[in-house]
Amino acid sequence: MDRPPQPYGSRAETMQAFADHVSRGKVEAFNALGLDIVLGRREGPYFWDAFDGRRFFNCHCNGGVFNLGHRNPTVVAALHAALDADEIDVGNHHLVSGWKAHLAARLAATTGGRCPGVVFSPSGSEAVEVAIKTAYAVTQRTEVVSVHGAYHGHTALAAMAADARYHEPFRLALPGFVHVPHDDLAAMDGAITDDTAAVVLETVPATLGMRVPSDGYLAGVQRLCRDRGAVFVLDEIQTGLGRSGHLWCYEHDEVEPDVVVTGKGLGGGVYPIAATIMTPDVHRFYDDEPFVHVSSYGGSDLGCAVAITVLDLVEAPGFLERVEEVGLHLEKELAVLPCEVRRRGLFMGLRWPDAGAGILAAKACIDGGVFAVFANNDTSVMQFLPPLVLTDAEVEELAGAVVGALS
Repeated sequence: MDRPPQPYGSRAETMQAFADHVSRGKVEAFNALGLDIVLGRREGPYFWDAFDGRRFFNCHCNGGVFNLGHRNPTVVAALHAALDADEIDVGNHHLVSGWKAHLAARLAATTGGRCPGVVFSPSGSEAVEVAIKTAYAVTQRTEVVSVHGAYHGHTALAAMAADARYHEPFRLALPGFVHVPHDDLAAMDGAITDDTAAVVLETVPATLGMRVPSDGYLAGVQRLCRDRGAVFVLDEIQTGLGRSGHLWCYEHDEVEPDVVVTGKGLGGGVYPIAATIMTPDVHRFYDDEPFVHVSSYGGSDLGCAVAITVLDLVEAPGFLERVEEVGLHLEKELAVLPCEVRRRGLFMGLRWPDAGAGILAAKACIDGGVFAVFANNDTSVMQFLPPLVLTDAEVEELAGAVVGALS
């Protein structure tokens, strides 16, 4: 198969152009770590270096963007079919779209009909932004409670709900944002007041090291929100769409959020799309203000065609059971390592006792052909997010590579 040429003729030229025009700091950090990867061909669970052909298992998956692997043939075919139909393109956010309507109905059905209202966005950050703005509007309140160490995106409201390291460097200091420790129900109880518009939580916080909440924690937060009239928002951008072995990770805890936010994997790795899924009480705001929030690329018709196919794959019989089966198998294989394995489905983290160990582990894995990253807000943890569609042979190969790299 012919490969498209790289824009530059060498690794050095590529690195220099990236440093000059995109991020000098990133290139300098990679050089310091001895990482000189230039992303080239990609297929299934793998990607290759553009210049020397080194192959890597992708066990970062961009936080779930590549849940179905790189260039999943069924997803790519859906995008080609949509483009070749000579009927659709991005669409027009002012007009009625059957593609938007159908995807919204499919997403609503994943919640058992509890959250029938959907607002589309191009990215997860913007979808979190929609959740917070809408909570302000429907409650007429001004505070948001979230947790230290969280990550919800880089737009203003999303960054304020996230850990301080994501908003303080930008001098963002918007009022009304309160942060409490993760998995501390007493602290949450003290933080939710009569002026709390929303509590925004990741079901399992990734950048905090895949810390699975204690039994009853999310249910307790839900109860506090119900008692005090706050909107209960769960950020499932990384944990959702089958990653945890359930379609939504909150199903492990048997809670019923008022708002579910999804993104990343919804676009199948080929077209960005995200969604904020809401109960009628929350979504009713858009009945009264139908034109107050618009997005030129949110819920594009092409993106909807891709996302419908993603749901077809994730909801296929046996898919979720397979995710749990592979996760359990990998957990058993990795048990030989001197670390704690944190897991829900294939949402996994490997934690060592020492700060910084996750960084060293990620570097060792990359050197061994497995691309993984450390948890930004707990460097004792290496994030481990294999694609959800590994074959038995790929599972065995991956387990052997990780154990070999980290032993």
